[in-house]
Amino acid sequence: MGRPREFDETRVLDAACGAFWARGYEATSTRDLVKATGLTQPSLYNAFGDKRALFLRVLDHYLEHSLRERIARHEAAATPGTAIAGFFAETVQRSLDDPDKRGCLMVNSGLEAAPDDDELRGAIAVEITQIRDFFLRCVEAGQRSGEIATTVGALEAAQHLLAVLMGLRVIARIHPEREWLTGAVAPALTLLGLLPGRAAH
Repeated sequence: MGRPREFDETRVLDAACGAFWARGYEATSTRDLVKATGLTQPSLYNAFGDKRALFLRVLDHYLEHSLRERIARHEAAATPGTAIAGFFAETVQRSLDDPDKRGCLMVNSGLEAAPDDDELRGAIAVEITQIRDFFLRCVEAGQRSGEIATTVGALEAAQHLLAVLMGLRVIARIHPEREWLTGAVAPALTLLGLLPGRAAH
């Protein structure tokens, strides 16, 4: 029977997440991870595998406690239209509240992933599809209820919202000003009848 781990796994993943988020996957060295987590390199890799395996664990941990949690919370607590609008409003506010202008770890990782890095690209593709499907469920339900305009089809609307979200997270790293961020989101919400200017029909 192996010895029990003598560290708090959540704390270590949070610390490693901070290192990867600040520098990116490639630029984060083993020394950076050791310094951030307080573990020795053998302890770190014995627990989580190599740098790639640790990063994938960190990414999953990050998504579970941020993006996935927010999707579930908005979808469960609001009407379809307010779930979409609230999700974007929270994303804008999180971007404004980030003093380090780090953006989204998932989006950053997707931009950094090499074309032949099938493992990382595949993991990110799964998460992006989950976001698209969240928007799709909301748009379909909102169009059925009349809350969301039928100006465009549900799938096309969901894909457009996903594209806006991805762009928003990139813009937030360069222009983290409210006018830039809300200006990027407003046309998409208006198109769906979720902001004044276009009535649902």
